Amino acid sequence: MTPNTGSRRAILDRIRTRSLDSLPLPEVDASKLTQFDDPVAKFVELLAAVGGDAHFIQRAEEAKQILDSIAVFSNAKQVASLVPEAVEGNVDVSSIQDPHDLESLDWVIVPGEFIVAENGAIWVDGAMLPHRVMLFIAQYLAIIVSRKQVVHHMHQAYARIGHPKPGFGVFISGPSKTADIEQSLVLGAHGCRKMQVFLTP
Repeated sequence: MTPNTGSRRAILDRIRTRSLDSLPLPEVDASKLTQFDDPVAKFVELLAAVGGDAHFIQRAEEAKQILDSIAVFSNAKQVASLVPEAVEGNVDVSSIQDPHDLESLDWVIVPGEFIVAENGAIWVDGAMLPHRVMLFIAQYLAIIVSRKQVVHHMHQAYARIGHPKPGFGVFISGPSKTADIEQSLVLGAHGCRKMQVFLTP
């Protein structure tokens, strides 16, 4: 054991022996939280503001018709779909062992759990993802979610998720974006270049 290793272990052991009183969570006055007259319309508005597109459809299979009208989908070579009733993919992600093999995915189509009106976000439960990286490594992303599954704000969203549990889940709002370079907004810098959201009844 080197001196540095021994010092680090001594510090960590000392930290583990200390107990800290947890602070109570703040009380939230529900009457002061934002409520939208039309939360779905607000979701669509804010999704557009962050670079995403929303489409109202009556049946899941209508998503394929809309996607076929988008050149980058009709020309796609690798499509992974976890919503086969809407779009039939040609990449079986469940049979892939190494997530690095997903680097050439053009499109990923996944189901969403619910939408958030105040920020245009969609909650995607990682439990149904064979590989979580598929949400971020594909060039383009499509999410299919019921417009009935809408909450007004993030307080309701976290209440719906409930207590933390092992696993992975993520709120996604529009394509990836960054403004780190010269404060110029760039879409698709480190994730999907464009996101399509299909709102079913």
